[in-house]
Amino acid sequence: MADSSTSAKGAGRDRFIVLAAVVAAVVVAWIYIVNQSQGMSGIGSLEAWTAVDLLLLFVMWTIMMIGMMLPSAVPLFLNFTAETRQKHKDQGAFAPATALALGFVTVWTGFSVVATIGQWALHQVALLSPMMVSTSQVLSGILLVAAGIYQLTPIQYNLLKRCRQPLHFLRLNWRGGTGGAFRMGLEHGAYCVGCCFVLMGILFFGGVMNLMLLVAVSVFVLFEKALPFGHIAGKVSGPLLIAAGIYVFV
Repeated sequence: MADSSTSAKGAGRDRFIVLAAVVAAVVVAWIYIVNQSQGMSGIGSLEAWTAVDLLLLFVMWTIMMIGMMLPSAVPLFLNFTAETRQKHKDQGAFAPATALALGFVTVWTGFSVVATIGQWALHQVALLSPMMVSTSQVLSGILLVAAGIYQLTPIQYNLLKRCRQPLHFLRLNWRGGTGGAFRMGLEHGAYCVGCCFVLMGILFFGGVMNLMLLVAVSVFVLFEKALPFGHIAGKVSGPLLIAAGIYVFV
């Protein structure tokens, strides 16, 4: 009985530590995002970009993705912590949970590389304003319609389903140790990117550093991935995004 009580206390402590670490990372990321949104006259205003400019833009995208996507992965982290404690009652879960989170963030860091290159390319052909907003009616419409169509596809639905079942994912793909946890983080992060990457394109429509849009997308992703009835979000958001894109076109 004492062992059971000690194990329960250890599991509770682990979950608290992991949750506190995630909250701290998200808060720091959003402090950065808010400061950038208030002070950004734009990397996008530069006529000729240097390697340093590209690096700063990459850092901006990476921190944005941490702030926007980590909250939706909290169920994954907490379920992993509980499963680790259950399998290894005499070991703490913080180190493997950190490895899991690093794997998840690594995939979104890869997405940030692509987003950085995409933003640079759009700037080179003058399709983004200095405030990182689309200057093309056609581009804006395409981004919105593409996001709406993707929200309605079976591919997006199946990837979202995997994201919404973290416990099932863990039990199906369990690997031991910190290396195994990192690989699971990579896999789950890949499902998450696959589920959301087209949606991120609308940031180029409304402004990459548009704070209200960033919050709206973050809340939507959290609802879609982690909250009850989130699976219906695509059925609702898809037609709305398509309608918005058509409206922009005409």
